[in-house]
Amino acid sequence: MIITSPTDERTVRSLRTGQTVYVSGSLITGRDKVHMRALSSEKVPKVLYNSTLFHCGPIMKKEKNKWAVVAAGPTTSARLNDLEAEMIRRFGIKVIIGKGGMSSDVLEAMKENGCVYLAAIGGAAVSLAECVTETKGVEWEDLGMAEAMWLFSTERFGPLVVAMDANGNSIYDDVNSKVNETLKRYQF
Repeated sequence: MIITSPTDERTVRSLRTGQTVYVSGSLITGRDKVHMRALSSEKVPKVLYNSTLFHCGPIMKKEKNKWAVVAAGPTTSARLNDLEAEMIRRFGIKVIIGKGGMSSDVLEAMKENGCVYLAAIGGAAVSLAECVTETKGVEWEDLGMAEAMWLFSTERFGPLVVAMDANGNSIYDDVNSKVNETLKRYQF
């Protein structure tokens, strides 16, 4: 399934854990420093609102006065657990792309606000960069290449797996439950 970004709450709420999706359209990158600046600033770039937010510190190269993506792999999302629920609530983020999942507090904010978490494959940074059709710009470039907010246009960005949905489901919780059941059964 291909979702167009920016997307709407109805589309987000229709997605279910385990589905494979691709994103076509706009997405922005944001790691720790983007989150911290956004939450402490009175004025933030408009592209942040209702966005598809990719936890990524891309490797960029300037070619003929235009930025090109060399590699765009997901960063571990859990490091943003303390900031992400507020980001979702304040800026209406609809889609988060990352790896490793996020906390139950973030899952609750996703459920309340209509947001979904899509897991990207770690180690596929070059393949994901090939799905970026254009670098539309950069915000907060003073944060450095990996920490700046990059604005990308994408075509069939993925594959991505719906790992946490807007209905409060999480494949990470499902896996943990199965592991705990197995451990109890074998009394490890």
